[in-house]
Amino acid sequence: MSSRIAGDRNRFAQRLFADLPGRYDRLAEWLSFGQNARWRAAMVDRIVPASPRRVLDVASGTAGVALQLADRTSAQVVGVDLTREMLSVGQRNVSQAHQTRRVQLVNGRAEALPFPDASFDALTFTYLLRYVEDPQATLGELARVVRPGGAVASLEFMVPPNAFWRAWWWGYTRLVLPVAGLVTGSLEWYRVGRFLGPSISRLYRDFPVASTVDAWRKAGFEDVGTRVMSLGGGLVMWGRRAGG
Repeated sequence: MSSRIAGDRNRFAQRLFADLPGRYDRLAEWLSFGQNARWRAAMVDRIVPASPRRVLDVASGTAGVALQLADRTSAQVVGVDLTREMLSVGQRNVSQAHQTRRVQLVNGRAEALPFPDASFDALTFTYLLRYVEDPQATLGELARVVRPGGAVASLEFMVPPNAFWRAWWWGYTRLVLPVAGLVTGSLEWYRVGRFLGPSISRLYRDFPVASTVDAWRKAGFEDVGTRVMSLGGGLVMWGRRAGG
């Protein structure tokens, strides 16, 4: 992957989310039919039993997952995100939760994480792979910073496999979500609403669940599992870094 292409993808993601931080969590709830919090909890469920001492949360955004990790484990949590505006809101959320000693937020790219090899006991990432040019290479980079045997879990939107629910999902993401964004938010929300549905469809056209499982294994993860959430609206995946 050329640095120019990667830079284009990064700049697109930054533009997409720069105007949304204060309303991002609300948008995630809308897109998930109000299930985002439950999906996040199901992802963190896969990390808690490992009792990690140090966890990396990639695409941390406004620090929702990072704070849940801090609440449910005794780990030191580092959240990394590309968009400084998102991290600014995340830092405010961390401060309001009185977790500044446990949660650190860092600006960085998932494709080139600013951490040494095997520096974390566990890792989470949320709604990430749609915003990178090369998902396989990005998964390899995520694997690099996790120690052998370390737990990894992710959350992503999914296209419902059932034709009936897929039709309703398509209408909601293509029609209702953009209009709702415009009415209740702004032109920027409308543009984001128009982007999100097609971006989810494109990811699962190019990387259906079976292919994504294979990509995790190629990146160096084993014991990979999946859980389809909410009639196929979301997908939680988990595994562990090979070699432990």
